[in-house]
Amino acid sequence: MLKIRNKILIPDDEIEVKAVRSQGAGGQNVNKVATAIHLRFDIESSSLPQEVKARLLALKDRRITLDGTIVLKAQRYRTQEKNREDAYKRLTELVQKCLVEPKKRKVTKPSAAAKKRRLDTKARRSKLKASRSKIAE
Repeated sequence: MLKIRNKILIPDDEIEVKAVRSQGAGGQNVNKVATAIHLRFDIESSSLPQEVKARLLALKDRRITLDGTIVLKAQRYRTQEKNREDAYKRLTELVQKCLVEPKKRKVTKPSAAAKKRRLDTKARRSKLKASRSKIAE
């Protein structure tokens, strides 16, 4: 069980974890030991609340595929255990980010004084630029 918050848990059977070989330099070890972790989590078939699923699917994140699967590759560390912990931690952070309901934006208008300041600044800049032009003879 992966604990996200007090009442929100993700069962282990909903998370697919697979050990693969890491990329990059690493000497002799990199060719024979699978230390990197591929974590896959299907959002649609998960036991998360519906509004959290909707927020996750709405994220513009390259780690979420078009069919709604979160794919994380953890290969920061040299051991499989640390990479597994890192992948679980990153999944937890991603889901926690979607637990908070975003605040609604209140539509506002600029005040009359702000409009006047903007127009005064524009007029001042216009005069300054006009003064730089050649004098007509």
